[in-house]
Amino acid sequence: MKTTETPAPLPAESGAPITKADLAPPPPAKEKKEGTVLNVFSHGVLVIWAVMVVMPLLWAVMTSFKDDRSIFSSPWSLPDSLHFDNWSRAWTQANMSDYFLNTVLVVGGSLIGTLVLGSMAAYVLARFDFPGNRFIYFLFIGGMSFPIMLALVPLFYVVNNMGLLNTIHGLILVYIAYSLPFTVFFLTAFFRTLPTSIAEAAFVDGASHSRTFFQIMLPMAKPGLISVGIFNFLGQWNQYMLPTVLNTDPDKRVLTQGLVQLAVSQGYKGDWSGLFAGLVMAMLPVLAAYIVFQRQVVQGLTAGALK
Repeated sequence: MKTTETPAPLPAESGAPITKADLAPPPPAKEKKEGTVLNVFSHGVLVIWAVMVVMPLLWAVMTSFKDDRSIFSSPWSLPDSLHFDNWSRAWTQANMSDYFLNTVLVVGGSLIGTLVLGSMAAYVLARFDFPGNRFIYFLFIGGMSFPIMLALVPLFYVVNNMGLLNTIHGLILVYIAYSLPFTVFFLTAFFRTLPTSIAEAAFVDGASHSRTFFQIMLPMAKPGLISVGIFNFLGQWNQYMLPTVLNTDPDKRVLTQGLVQLAVSQGYKGDWSGLFAGLVMAMLPVLAAYIVFQRQVVQGLTAGALK
């Protein structure tokens, strides 16, 4: 005689309350498996990319502490001892100290000027409607697409006629003009995301436009300023074409010019350890700036979407 199995009692029949978990269907196993495969693949690509980026940097830092014989005999091994004289030799004999100081002066002055002028222009374009507003905005955007190679020859004659050739302040002005289009484009979109009620309240209290901008709106735009400041710092610190054309004085060379000169001179001398030490010196400020302000950069890039 056949017996039929009785089904399991429902929660209502057993006396237990019915919850949403009991009514919800179980997740499909196929979608879960596909998501796991995609997650593993994406993480694998990120790991490979991180290794490709980090390994050359670590190898350059490691090589800067080796002597010339170890660089060629065992390029992938750790240094037998830390040769700090490579760094002192590159800093003093290769004039890296002078190049470093010139670069700090040029990049520091141009970065401050770019952020001040760019934030003022972006605030006006984002907050005020006037005839020609969109035209000026698209003019800045057009400046982003203009290749710097086409402007080198006329820029050389313009700077020369103004008496700014081979000067620190002349190079600062050129860097500011070169960085303004992207700065205005970035900060205009950022200022549009800020609430207008705070500025209107300041106007009601009797604050002027300049006071409202510098004391209220500019501090609110701090994440955007840090983000665009990091991008401009990276571009200006690594700039080579503009100083090569506009700054031919050996005493006023910036760090990129000094690295090229160091590569030529140390290559003929066979001082490869000093060359790697100078390379790491030029690389460390960029890495330090990004590591310190990494969180602010991400906040500035995502602030518009979050608001």
